[in-house]
Amino acid sequence: MEQFIDENFWLLLLTLIWTLPWKGAALWKASQKKHLIWFISILVLNTFAGLEILYIFIFSKMGKGDRPWYKKILNRKK
Repeated sequence: MEQFIDENFWLLLLTLIWTLPWKGAALWKASQKKHLIWFISILVLNTFAGLEILYIFIFSKMGKGDRPWYKKILNRKK
């Protein structure tokens, strides 16, 4: 394990630089909107900023009474 860290130090550093700002912004938004499930999920799961980006740009904009975006697409009238 120590050899992996020594050989890939820059990759680990870039990963931290990429994920920490996204995680911080998503946790901040989730806490401000009182989305406890999202807050815990973002805090525990490490998805290399994938979940965080989805939350910030899609799910945080939904109100409590809104239907999820995929249900809106599936139920739209043709």
